[in-house]
Amino acid sequence: MGSGSMPARVLKGQRVHLLALAGAAGMAPLLFIGGPDWASGPFYRSVWNLGHIGLFALLTYALKPWHWLSGWRLWLAMTGLVLLLGILIEWLQSGTDRQTDWHDILRNLVGVWLVLAWWPVFSRNSRTYGPSWPLPVVAALLLLLELGATGTVAARQWQVNHQLPLLYDFRNENPALFWSGNPAPSDRHTANHPQSLKLELGTETYSGISLDNLPADWRGYEQLTITLFNPSQEPLQLTLRINDVVHDRGDNAYGDRFNTRLLLDTGFNTFTLNLDDVRNAPANRMMDMANVRRLGLFTVRLPAPRTVFLSDLRLN
Repeated sequence: MGSGSMPARVLKGQRVHLLALAGAAGMAPLLFIGGPDWASGPFYRSVWNLGHIGLFALLTYALKPWHWLSGWRLWLAMTGLVLLLGILIEWLQSGTDRQTDWHDILRNLVGVWLVLAWWPVFSRNSRTYGPSWPLPVVAALLLLLELGATGTVAARQWQVNHQLPLLYDFRNENPALFWSGNPAPSDRHTANHPQSLKLELGTETYSGISLDNLPADWRGYEQLTITLFNPSQEPLQLTLRINDVVHDRGDNAYGDRFNTRLLLDTGFNTFTLNLDDVRNAPANRMMDMANVRRLGLFTVRLPAPRTVFLSDLRLN
């Protein structure tokens, strides 16, 4: 090698640095452009959120802050800077159609901490941090926790998409992972399941629940069956609404979804609905039965609070 040539190790380091810089520059706009929206499924959101770790790891390696600081000053400075940057990013996102997620700030920090902790190990340079192994181990464990959370979501969504003809598995102990509106598991008024869902309905304009995490592909089925129990001697009228992803991402017009009224007498009430009616419900199009997004049950302006139990929900 001539005296004017650059060592191969230095050239390789420069290439990796440029690749990290290019990767960070390419990923940064994705904090504000593209990605999941409020209608996206849990697994897509979870995988996308891991990008925060990758972005801030690449950014940290590209900037190489250990050239200016070392030890705990490096850690404190980078942690404080990324905290402020993360808060700013989430605040800016709150003014867009993106969902604010403060957990993203932790993911940003995990990406930074991974590089700060492991770069000295791979470079055999212990000057930039204090205790040698606790920090890399803790950073790796934080990464594994985030990956494990995504793995848990993946397993749950696999189960959801393979539980048909059931639209909801009444064995679940935490309905909040699937429903909005806070239904509670109950061992009363069950029908072919170990539990039912207890719905406490209030006197606000709209009171009810929405199944937001459900099997999306309803093709190949002809009917929807829903069983509810009314413990009161007074009849109760519920509204059932069903919509697809197109509706969620549109203007949510009443005429662009399926709506019907269910009149509950005392005791068990089973309703069987034709899915052709659901498919043909939007006024100007056909509902996408491969991408059904939500199923809701609600009341309108009840004069007094009521209770009802959802005992079965399935396709046939």
